[in-house]
Amino acid sequence: MKKLALFLGMALLALQAHAQEVGKIQVDGKLYPYIVDDCGDTVIVAHLDRVSVSSPRTFNSDEEYKKYMRYRRAATIVYPYAVEAIKVFRQMEQETDEMRRGKRKKYAKHLQKDLKEQFEDPLKKLTRTQGFVLTKMIERELDTPIFNLVKELRGGVTASYWNTMGRFYGYKLKDGYTEGEDRILDMVLDDFDISYRSARK
Repeated sequence: MKKLALFLGMALLALQAHAQEVGKIQVDGKLYPYIVDDCGDTVIVAHLDRVSVSSPRTFNSDEEYKKYMRYRRAATIVYPYAVEAIKVFRQMEQETDEMRRGKRKKYAKHLQKDLKEQFEDPLKKLTRTQGFVLTKMIERELDTPIFNLVKELRGGVTASYWNTMGRFYGYKLKDGYTEGEDRILDMVLDDFDISYRSARK
């Protein structure tokens, strides 16, 4: 990855060295620098989001490949929900950092009410596999089981209730995500970055 970044940087410098014109252009309301090279081609320079580059996947059987494709389709569907969940959790952590436990739970309950209106219907429509992959995405990023998150935010009784409910659908909310336990799941999650870092320090 470092070699790729170095190569791209050198290529950009080479372009700038041979550029005939440098300026700024507006695209979708944002200004970006551009370079016109010797051939008259315009190259827009922009910072891109991080991308995941991985080697081709290898599978031991047709069943593994089918499982990979099933998880990958599920991950594509639940990815926006996972990103939003991590964002909300990180922001809530920041907002409640200095709150007492009781006040923090009250804040979480109020936040849950707002989020329920926005996400309840689409989340209810998820399949078992989609719900499983969403859960594992969140657990992997936060490095804690969903059970512990619910217990921390809503209390032990609520966590136990959802743990029991989860068992009906094949989820073990106390187990959490363990890398290496399901190598096919690991492959899929490696390709989806759901991290969120607040701009505030």
